[in-house]
Amino acid sequence: MTHSQETHMNPTPQVIDDNLLCEEAVRDPHAYFSRLRDHDPVYWNARHKAWVLTRYDDVARALRSQSLTAERISPFASAVARSAPSPGVVTTFEILQEWLVFRDPPEHTRLRRLVARAFTPSVVRARIPEITQTIDDLVEEIRGAGSVDLIREFAYPLPAVVIAQMLGVPPDDRDLFKEWSDKITALVFGAYEQADRFESASKGMIELRDYLLALIDRYERHPEDNLISVLLEHEDDDALSRDELVATCTLLLFGGHETTTNLIGNGMLALLDNPDQRARLLADPTTIGPAVEEMLRYDGPARATVRLVKDAHEIGGRQLEPGQRVFLANLAANRDPEAYADPDSFDIGRNPTNHMGFGVGIHYCLGAPLARLEGQLAISALLAAFPRMTLDLPAAELDWHGTMLSRGLQHLPVSLD
Repeated sequence: MTHSQETHMNPTPQVIDDNLLCEEAVRDPHAYFSRLRDHDPVYWNARHKAWVLTRYDDVARALRSQSLTAERISPFASAVARSAPSPGVVTTFEILQEWLVFRDPPEHTRLRRLVARAFTPSVVRARIPEITQTIDDLVEEIRGAGSVDLIREFAYPLPAVVIAQMLGVPPDDRDLFKEWSDKITALVFGAYEQADRFESASKGMIELRDYLLALIDRYERHPEDNLISVLLEHEDDDALSRDELVATCTLLLFGGHETTTNLIGNGMLALLDNPDQRARLLADPTTIGPAVEEMLRYDGPARATVRLVKDAHEIGGRQLEPGQRVFLANLAANRDPEAYADPDSFDIGRNPTNHMGFGVGIHYCLGAPLARLEGQLAISALLAAFPRMTLDLPAAELDWHGTMLSRGLQHLPVSLD
């Protein structure tokens, strides 16, 4: 670190806990990031050895910046490899390095073009009947139960079943997919308190890889109406390699599960904690689209996005140097008063079309149309079936997952009637 770098870091007094996973940062990241944004919006966090950006304009600019790189797995994988891990851990990082969310152009451009075929509006719309049926089945399973954990009984299984259906996974194998997704989540989203996250994730990843290779071989010989069959097709004399197919399927499983679970859980909590807004939505169910957009802004599933500095540049008077890590706080950007009036209020009539719930720029979430659809259908069905649902605990007493990059409830105990 140069002297000039050092003098630009932490010029303000310590006003927050540097641990980005401290109790307050996990329980109420909005208050935590708001205080940081007010005091030091481009903040060098010495504990995590990373910059933390909390202003909307800075986050939006950084997500589009060519001076930052999404290829953050390679240096991390190299550091892990030096610690002599098991072969399974090495293989896991090799697969993660192929995820398009961790690639820059031109590789990212090519991969996204080939994968985007699986998420066209017509493909997503064609899934409405089976998604609706899955939601109806889950609603019937909890009907009459009195009190349930809405995460465990509804928000968690729904997207796992949906993405497994879309990939062409036989029904009997779908519970395996949920287990594998859990193991990989702990690694990718930074559950640092789990000491065995590397070994646990690698076990799940190897099992998932082997399963997917068999499934890919099956649908290559006998194509069906599913995403794997679509992804196997050539386009302009180009196609995904086997390694790219496996990586893409693991990304779809992981991204399609975790993000949508948290969208539904966080969205339902916002409605239950703001009964006036729930009453508005019940009075006019056709506003579910704008309501979900406000849920994504108000308390979305993306807590932060990670980038590495590729080229030296300045943000907010601070000099960022190559190799440094940058946390772009999506949650903070979505509550920036410079971007939104009264940002801490939940208003389903706001219709915030510029929120950071799915990112922005070339890495804008490819599965956003599917996540939106699942969120709209699921939340509408829950409100219609259980219009008098109430929280069993005050919102402030609920437990959240302690992960760096995602925002999701561990449990959401509710009384249905």
